[in-house]
Amino acid sequence: MSKTHQPYDAFLVLDVEATCFQGTDFHWPNEIIEWPVCLVRWTDKDKNGMASTLQIVDEFRSFVKPTWRPTLSPFCTDLTGITQEQVDDAPYFPEVMNRFSAFLVKNGLIHPATGERLVRFCWCTDGPFDVRDFVVKQCFISNIAMPHWLRGDILDVRKVVSGWADAMQGLPTKKATLPRRITPNITVQLRTLGLAPFEGRQHSGIDDTRNITRIVVELARRGIQLQPNTYIRPGRRWAWMGKSGEILEEYCLTHY
Repeated sequence: MSKTHQPYDAFLVLDVEATCFQGTDFHWPNEIIEWPVCLVRWTDKDKNGMASTLQIVDEFRSFVKPTWRPTLSPFCTDLTGITQEQVDDAPYFPEVMNRFSAFLVKNGLIHPATGERLVRFCWCTDGPFDVRDFVVKQCFISNIAMPHWLRGDILDVRKVVSGWADAMQGLPTKKATLPRRITPNITVQLRTLGLAPFEGRQHSGIDDTRNITRIVVELARRGIQLQPNTYIRPGRRWAWMGKSGEILEEYCLTHY
């Protein structure tokens, strides 16, 4: 165990699940149907910011009711394990954001009135997709502004594990930044770090989130500095986007 200077005080590990049909890809207007987050903090951070031990201090999980395609496809249910009944009984995305904001306030991460950050916290995801793609699309579909506390400060855990593995194999550092044909999924990342196999059900948002958290904790234990390494564009546009909140059907695959 090696302590390293760590600039962030807390981490929010997120792995959303979203609507999908067989044959669709990241360019389709997916709607978020599960919002699971693990909040982790340092247990040993000293006055100089040196730390190595993270632990989960709280969790948040909510299913989300889709609006554009409210009926889940069999493919989506088989993949995620999320049932039609669970999303039918769930709040819509804006309400989930309100509830999650209250979760952040309860844990002292944001100001209750302004939403400004009270401590330095960073989002952690497996790949860049969760916030960069799914959240940006969902905020457009729900016709809401992306919350201030969701903008920026995102750590792509997959990229960190890939870079660490390359370094251990003695490969040039720049190779870790080159495009890869196959990037390590959560199962491969766990194996790469010598951790126990995946716990729970793969593609369950909360189980994926807990396993990504295990990876983040292990990276910290190995003395890796945890810092943002990806970016988002809240104003990004896809071809199916019309006016705010409007989905242009002619640009979408005709799956129902």
